[in-house]
Amino acid sequence: MSLLSPLPLLHSFSSTVATKSTASRITATPSKIRFSVINATSENGNSGGSKNDRDEDPSFNPFGFVTDNPSSRSAIQLPESPAEDGNVGQMLYRTEDKGKEYGSTIKSGKLRWFVRETGSKESRRGTIVFVHGAPTQSFSYRTVMSELSDAGFHCFAPDWIGFGFSDKPQPGYGFNYTEKEYHEAFDKLLEVLEVKSPFFLVVQGFLVGSYGLTWALKNPSKVEKLAILNSPLTVSSPVPGLFKQLRIPLFGEFTCQNAILAERFIEGGSPYVLKNEKADVYRLPYLSSGGPGFALLETAKKINFGDTLSQIANGFSSGSWDKPTLLAWGIADKYLPQSIAEEFEKQNPQNVKLRLIEGAGHLPQEDWPEKVVAALRAFF
Repeated sequence: MSLLSPLPLLHSFSSTVATKSTASRITATPSKIRFSVINATSENGNSGGSKNDRDEDPSFNPFGFVTDNPSSRSAIQLPESPAEDGNVGQMLYRTEDKGKEYGSTIKSGKLRWFVRETGSKESRRGTIVFVHGAPTQSFSYRTVMSELSDAGFHCFAPDWIGFGFSDKPQPGYGFNYTEKEYHEAFDKLLEVLEVKSPFFLVVQGFLVGSYGLTWALKNPSKVEKLAILNSPLTVSSPVPGLFKQLRIPLFGEFTCQNAILAERFIEGGSPYVLKNEKADVYRLPYLSSGGPGFALLETAKKINFGDTLSQIANGFSSGSWDKPTLLAWGIADKYLPQSIAEEFEKQNPQNVKLRLIEGAGHLPQEDWPEKVVAALRAFF
């Protein structure tokens, strides 16, 4: 039985998903699905999930995601008329044109990148390049980019190779998902985009997000100012369970093909549950083919967490890094505690300034983009 297909529900379940004005409590049984509506609000307009909803989830249940993830139920519930809805083909048809705001495909060498762009080269305030982390995509920056271009900035946000709507080459055929290859590919892309140095760089997240930071350390002359959203920054930064699972032989191959992997990871680090229309976009690459999952798998296997975090901690410390740096930190991050940001700031207090973002989790640009925009505008 395919994990992407609707599975029989073997027991009753219920949960609450909060939206901007209402929340639907969904109770499903093997024979039918019942809906009732209760009033709820979310301060920033995102879907809200209660803390207990996620804290009580088992650490891993290979089939648990079928019933315990509120944002994914529209994709995996068995409807009363399965032929009309609920299958992978229908989901792809419904979502294939979503999530490509401001984006186009750019050829760079042998690779095709999906790159979002707002503003123009003549923008008076300079160019900002946004780098996402794993297992997400540049879609998370769409609102921040739009508002910053309105404020006079020229913005780019690429999907890293292997992620989102960019190419996902098979390992061994021109790209092996190593740090060196990511850096080289990023350099070539900046040339194709004609990004003039120095520019403003914004980095967030794990794996490829960390490679964005190590790229900056190798290219300080190209960076005018650096803004870091929630990212592992010290050797004491915890590694989420997902990336540990991906490194386990066979188990990793199974894990990487979970079609709702990305949205689950986002929700796991956030105080909110994604609205379905957002979850659709994060889900789409993993539904389209096995490529994104295996790209993520290779990236997780190739990274040396200890070495990478040591590079970052030492490279941005006093005496090594003199560029103005902002830490815009979502304090509700369930993966990386606030103490990581505070420890990082103390290593270089002259150049690193911490700004806490209340109400935001691991992806503050998704959870509360307006606050991220305010922090970046003041900094840049």
